[in-house]
Amino acid sequence: MDTDQIFFGLNRASDEKSLASFLRLFCNEKLTDVLIPRLEDDEITHLIDLMTNIMHKHLQEKEYHELFLGEEDPHDTLDTA
Repeated sequence: MDTDQIFFGLNRASDEKSLASFLRLFCNEKLTDVLIPRLEDDEITHLIDLMTNIMHKHLQEKEYHELFLGEEDPHDTLDTA
C-alpha cells in the first residue's frame, strides 16, 4: 500500500480513497497488537461507540450482517427446529 497516496482535504473522491487506505493500515495486526493494550478504557469505549454509531447510521441491518459480521443471511443463525 502506497502511503504517499493518503491525503485528505483535496476532494471527496481522494478523501474516500485515502480513508479506505488509512483504515486498512490502522487495522494491521502488528499495529493493533501494540496499540490496543496501550489504550485507556475510555478510548476503547469511544472507538467502539463511534464505529458502531457510524455503522448503525449508514448500514441497513442486512448490510451489517453481511458486510461486518460476514453472514449471508442474518436469519440463518436463528434456530428453526
